Amino acid sequence: MELLFEKSRAGRSCSILPACDVPYASLSAEVSRTTLPRLPALDENEISRHYNALAKRSFGVNDGFYPLGSCTMKYNPKINEETASLSGFTDIHPLQDAATVQGALEILALSEKYLCELSGMDAMTFQPAAGAHGEFAGLLLIKAYHTARKGAARTKIIVPDSAHGTNPASAAMAGFSIVNIASTEDGCVDIDALKAAVGSDTAGLMLTNPNTLGLFDPNILEITDIIHKAGGLNYYDGANLNAIVGIVRPGDMGFDVVHLNLHKTFSTPHGAGGPGAGAVGCKGPLAAFLPNPAIRNDNGSLFFDNHQTESIGRIRAFHGNFLVVVRAFTYMLSLGKEGIPQIAENAVLNANYMLARLKERFDIAPSAAYAKKIPCMHEFVISLEKIKAEKGVSALDIAKSLQDMGMHPPTMYFPLIVHEALMIEPTETESKETLDKAVDALFALLERAESEPESLKAAPRTTVIGRPDEVKAARAPIVRHNFSLESQK
Repeated sequence: MELLFEKSRAGRSCSILPACDVPYASLSAEVSRTTLPRLPALDENEISRHYNALAKRSFGVNDGFYPLGSCTMKYNPKINEETASLSGFTDIHPLQDAATVQGALEILALSEKYLCELSGMDAMTFQPAAGAHGEFAGLLLIKAYHTARKGAARTKIIVPDSAHGTNPASAAMAGFSIVNIASTEDGCVDIDALKAAVGSDTAGLMLTNPNTLGLFDPNILEITDIIHKAGGLNYYDGANLNAIVGIVRPGDMGFDVVHLNLHKTFSTPHGAGGPGAGAVGCKGPLAAFLPNPAIRNDNGSLFFDNHQTESIGRIRAFHGNFLVVVRAFTYMLSLGKEGIPQIAENAVLNANYMLARLKERFDIAPSAAYAKKIPCMHEFVISLEKIKAEKGVSALDIAKSLQDMGMHPPTMYFPLIVHEALMIEPTETESKETLDKAVDALFALLERAESEPESLKAAPRTTVIGRPDEVKAARAPIVRHNFSLESQK
């Protein structure tokens, strides 16, 4: 597919702008460009066709089954988009006087109230742009808390080996060193290893519950208590909140800080580099460290307060991705207090239905947990290690072949503690018919792996782009257009 730059032809344009009706202002020479930007020159017809062609190459939740584990790629209700497109929200500016945007401030204030109630936190910020950004902000809260208590020696964050990959990265960015804790054969935190790891240098623990194996840790209260008794704080990674929202609150499990992926649990668009929201909540003792500004109420009038003296400071321009919060707020109002628990109930039901069918022919990890008839939560992990050893068919081969069947692949090779892993999260918005179709597709691929394994290694065959050279793409990516080639035409 040609790039816009390759389609560009000098002299073409589609700009039809009215005459400027305000005084013209020019920038000073030291901040002005010396050359014009290299922008493609196209007419409206070519631009429209280009982006329409790109859209046809994309696969989203509106196209088909999207069981991406730990990412909750659920359906995005269109009423969310309608409310987020209201002119009262889209035509405002973050520098407006607070008195002129009271409705927007009320949505932020009510969203904070509702999400604190759902998570068991006391205060919240919407500045973080996504989950990993939220992790970083939450860890800065933990760091500020210990610094204020003269706990500078608390430099270590404990992270289980089943954690999301961003957890240790975020902790390192915040200046902590990482202590890895192995999982038990049941896939949960090893209590003895945790007790041995904590000490006077422990700043905190990062954990998601249920974990990345889709299991709810039965020892969660003991785990968080061990950290508290050591003087540390507990951080809850909210990526898997979809499994427990409205049923169990992280704050009641003993967590002190939490990030909530509004683009996962609360149905706002997710993926393709679009805007997310990693709202960060905390217990009262950490509220003073939240990013400035905070929303305050003065006799019924809402305003932004920039005077939290212990704040970690602003971590993003203005107030976060506001329209994402509007979408999540709409979702919460649509479901109500009674409807929100159904998110978790149906997500867990769907996952266990798929698991019950797939375990007849696939190995499910960790096998020790399922041998004890422990149910999964919102997701589960298949191990294709045996079929890889016997037939040479990898998790990648199965995932690529699913694309030929009109489905998005599950998460591959994660968590790292499971070899040849496929992590499947069906979400609560999928029907039984869709789940059955997905299970049947996996069964069909397993039969092909056993009878004609080579046929899977060239998949996908029906997509616009076949199987790329992924090693070359990773090691020698082409990230910018070579304009010198254009001059040679």
